[in-house]
Formats: sequence, structure tokens, C-alpha cells
Amino acid sequence: MKVTIKEWNSVAIWRWDIAEDDVCGICQAQFDGTCPTCKFPGDDCSLLSGKCGHNFHMHCIMEWIKQDSARGQCPMCRQPFEWVNQAGKTPASTAA
Repeated sequence: MKVTIKEWNSVAIWRWDIAEDDVCGICQAQFDGTCPTCKFPGDDCSLLSGKCGHNFHMHCIMEWIKQDSARGQCPMCRQPFEWVNQAGKTPASTAA
């Protein structure tokens, strides 16, 4: 018996590898959605994880860090905010 595939329709979904109920600590939006700055989730609105374990939309934490009152601290735990790079090996500090 021979089978011939005449048409193939594939579907894919993606999600961040974090807890399902985790939300951005700044905008309170889920990470599978977008931050208030973006129209589409994904590369333009990436997820940044801090050494302290808190996760934020990239745009949200960058705006937070720019504020003088933030003093480079995590908005959740007030530790100096340092994010872990994608490989998870070396942190990059936002505090100068």
C-alpha cells in the first residue's frame, strides 16, 4: 500500500519557558502577549530575566531603569538589576 501526501498544513505555537501565571512586574501583562509599547509578541518584545529571578518585558524594564528614581534597581525586590543573557552564563548590569 502506498500513501501520497497531497497537501500539508502545519501549525505551530510558542511560549516563553516560564510559569504560566507569571506576568511582567511593571505592566502586569502576560509574557505571551505584548507590553504596552509593542503590537506583536516575540523578538521585538523579548523577555528579560534578572539575576534576582524576576522577569520583565524588555521595553518595560528599560523604561524603568531610565528613571532617576529607579536607581538601577529591580522594581520587585529593589536589588541592583542585572539581567541574565540568553545563554544564562554572564549577567549584564544595567547600573553604571
